[in-house]
Amino acid sequence: MRIGVFLVAAGFPGMAPGDVLRSTTEAIEAAERAGFDDAWIAEHHFMSYGVCPSAVTLAAVALGRTSRITVGTAVSVLSAQHPVALAEQAAILHHVSDGRFRLGVGRGGPWLELEVFGTGTARFERGFPESLDLLCTALNGGPVAADGEFFRFREVSMVPQARMTPVVACTSDGTVRLAAERGLPMLLGMHVGDDEKAETIAAYEAYATGPAVHIGAALGYVADTTEQAVREMRESLPRWLGPGLAGYVPVDGRPPPRRNIAEYVDLLCRIHPVGSAEHCVEKIMTSAARTGLGHLILMVEGAGDRARTLENIARLGAEVLPAVRALRPGAARNGSPPPA
Repeated sequence: MRIGVFLVAAGFPGMAPGDVLRSTTEAIEAAERAGFDDAWIAEHHFMSYGVCPSAVTLAAVALGRTSRITVGTAVSVLSAQHPVALAEQAAILHHVSDGRFRLGVGRGGPWLELEVFGTGTARFERGFPESLDLLCTALNGGPVAADGEFFRFREVSMVPQARMTPVVACTSDGTVRLAAERGLPMLLGMHVGDDEKAETIAAYEAYATGPAVHIGAALGYVADTTEQAVREMRESLPRWLGPGLAGYVPVDGRPPPRRNIAEYVDLLCRIHPVGSAEHCVEKIMTSAARTGLGHLILMVEGAGDRARTLENIARLGAEVLPAVRALRPGAARNGSPPPA
């Protein structure tokens, strides 16, 4: 079982974005000290839900401040940027970090960045397969050219070349099939529980020609008792999720997403490792058994406080990770984790 941290760079009320970004890189340094395998950084634009608009840039900073831990993007929004330019940036980080960088990409949503960056809603609605294929070609070590609906250019050599396999955030049947047919691992969000994750992996396997190690995101928070952990998450998370989720503004006039914040927090606390160390271990092991996931990343910023986030990382590393690794379940259904 490979276990990492997931950093949203959450903009809680009263926190300056610059302070949040500094705290995010500090959290990744803490995760390395605590023994986590990797750290994954989210990307959002023009909203407080996450104040990091370039996960690749922040990953570069984190890689420069660490020596062992793998750092990835979860995810870079592919619909808002040129896939070859993103491949170039990924290749740089791959080489200068001695292979410690992993690229995760996603389709994103119909949000404001499509208008601001000029990619348009068409790239979001039907351009993701073309963008993903171009990205994969650019990361296979050879030349790349395009003659499609959204990209047309002569053949060029990638400099520097890098062979990398991106991870794909999957929230729809179409994206699951897209990833499976290309042999790309999935990132499954923390808004879904074990049953839905297992169903998504089963759907992937129906289309795939080989195994893949998928990544599941979950809220992770440890306290002296489960009651205390749940109480603290119920107090802190709505302060972030309320204004944060309201920042998702559709660019094309469609209704914005709606979610009952209190019910969502209760769901997260119920389905994820939020509780005492023993409870967190049980939740992680049960999830691995039910889903077949071989890789879990824990969103550790839920307290909305720098000191408490660092304490949470340290306690997860000291009280949860050793117990999970000592139990060492058999190889996950979707393959064995890659080396760190």
